[in-house]
Amino acid sequence: MACPDLALLFGRPGEASRGITWCLENQGTVIFPALNSALYNSKEFPNPTEFDPQHFLNKDGTFRKSDHFMPFSAGKRICAGEGLARMELFLFLASILQHFKLKPLKDPKEIDISPLMSGTVTFPRPYQLCVLPR
Repeated sequence: MACPDLALLFGRPGEASRGITWCLENQGTVIFPALNSALYNSKEFPNPTEFDPQHFLNKDGTFRKSDHFMPFSAGKRICAGEGLARMELFLFLASILQHFKLKPLKDPKEIDISPLMSGTVTFPRPYQLCVLPR
């Protein structure tokens, strides 16, 4: 039985190049990949809903690249600007940290870093920060 053409409301659209046996059988069906299944994979990232830099470190403390971490999508539909975006973010954050001290206005243990949800999107909670020149 063929399912009607679907458009899952996540990410950037791709196009089905061949039928997928579980549901999509029509070539040309628009597909929006849901990356949350990879980004929240508890086998790859223990405690996937918590901020944990250990997710990206080997046992000896060196950086470990994970194929499951793909915030810019994957495959031939990957964001063409990923390299530029990463470089710009690094330069922007390095410049801020070079010129300023960042301090929370309350005890860091009291800051809730769990994300807010809005439909299919998560984003950080707002909180106040003191920016002091170095």
